[in-house]
Amino acid sequence: MSLDVSPALLDQAERGEVDEADFVDCVRTSLPYAWEMISSLVAQLRVDGGEFADNRTPPPDEQARGQLLRALASDAIRGALQRHFGVRLAFQNCHRVAVFPLDPSADERLARFTSARGQLLNQSPELRDC
Repeated sequence: MSLDVSPALLDQAERGEVDEADFVDCVRTSLPYAWEMISSLVAQLRVDGGEFADNRTPPPDEQARGQLLRALASDAIRGALQRHFGVRLAFQNCHRVAVFPLDPSADERLARFTSARGQLLNQSPELRDC
């Protein structure tokens, strides 16, 4: 799953630094499923409050799954999304995306979510080949 980079954005990159807002817009338009997933979780966190918001529903197809993997496996994309939305992102399996507030009070819950124990407890036979 690659980004759809406009000629203008590619030109920016070739000349030097890229405007982060332009990069975020490229991610938004290139990875719409991942963008919507993260946007909805951020909205849920802001409305409901709490330590974090997460998704437990598998993506509808392999293209959507690929978008999540691309968005969260890339340090540049993940970092830009975290700065844009003002959250910390965490990821388990092929679909369990979570957003945590930047507030230090969420540090312990984030550490539990991203721990080896948290990963192992989130496994299931249905997700083995996802």
